[in-house]
Amino acid sequence: MDHQLLRSTFAVVERRAEHAVTFFYSHLFWHNPGVRELFPEDMLPQRDRLLAALAHVVTHLEDPGLADYLGRLGRDHRKFLASPALYAGVGQSLLAAFAHAAGSAWTIEAEKAWTEAYGLVADLMLAGAAASEEAGEPAWWDADVVRHELYGDDLAVLTLRPRRPLPHLPGQYVSVSSLRVPRVWRTYSLADAPRPDGTVELHVSRIAGGAMSTALVDETRPGEVLRLSAPGGGLTARTAPGGLRTYICGGTGWAPVRALLAEAAEREPELEGRLFVVARAREYLYGREDAERLKERLPGLNVTYITAAPRQRRDRATERLLQALRACGHWPAHDVYLAGPPGFVTEVAEALEELGTDPARIRHDTLPSVGRFTTRPHTAAERLLGPPAPLWHDPEARAPRERT
Repeated sequence: MDHQLLRSTFAVVERRAEHAVTFFYSHLFWHNPGVRELFPEDMLPQRDRLLAALAHVVTHLEDPGLADYLGRLGRDHRKFLASPALYAGVGQSLLAAFAHAAGSAWTIEAEKAWTEAYGLVADLMLAGAAASEEAGEPAWWDADVVRHELYGDDLAVLTLRPRRPLPHLPGQYVSVSSLRVPRVWRTYSLADAPRPDGTVELHVSRIAGGAMSTALVDETRPGEVLRLSAPGGGLTARTAPGGLRTYICGGTGWAPVRALLAEAAEREPELEGRLFVVARAREYLYGREDAERLKERLPGLNVTYITAAPRQRRDRATERLLQALRACGHWPAHDVYLAGPPGFVTEVAEALEELGTDPARIRHDTLPSVGRFTTRPHTAAERLLGPPAPLWHDPEARAPRERT
């Protein structure tokens, strides 16, 4: 395949991204009427994720890990009931959308390159799905809600009991689906190391306009059944025994960090490390009690809680975190485990690199955010003139209350 031709064509299409993706789904549903029922009613998040996946493939064409990524993507798409026929229909509609959006840049050579590229992508995804099925892995796990705790009005901690064992590693995430929001899947981190009783815990912050988070926080009750995808993600422990490490979490990014610390408390209680827990305001530090209990089990862990200063904008918490990070030393010697909303993770990761942290030692998951086509400030001046709303959580009250 001509990688340069693939990238140059995609660059043209990406400039008309919203138009191209709208054309793609219109073409797909028109030529495959039965496919529409596999997709959620609100297509905006789905459109964002499609473009994010395409961008990942195009920017990692020479990456030896691309085949594994596509295999995992195919494994994950089993939960959507994706069949070989669907892959074929998607390929036809994708090429039609690219031809429409690229205009004169869509040459015979470009069409050939993209036909070959999509064929390879589909083959690798189908191979990943087949391997998962042969291993006896279900398309999803049914899980009973056994506990639902509210912290304030904005965050829920759900304890679930999968009906069959859910193998996972501390720091991983699952996609969650509820019959209250048909055909919608949203990603949440598992908040503990594997438990003897097989239960798992999710921390869910309500997002304004988010149907799934609203259903999980406000409406879900013990006794309901949720569906969980196969666990995924790369935010897993990879530090050699005795190695220095720093954990940084914003909002419900506390969930995977808590899981990593729980694992460390069992396996390496003598570890030396740093933990930064960030929230928009003091009353939003919902995980503080858990952090203090973990610190008792990990005496070598230095814990710092960071919020915005009194009477300051709540998005200033990230700025205070960056100041605290700059006051620390020995960054080249540390592995860093970073979790939180995409914007938070990006900003902190960039700052860590400036402080001398090896990018390969900054562990975090990159999850697609909803609203790719929404303009958000990028420079310091833009943030000053129009500061973005803080996307990370947490609640208005510190004490949980159980919903029954």
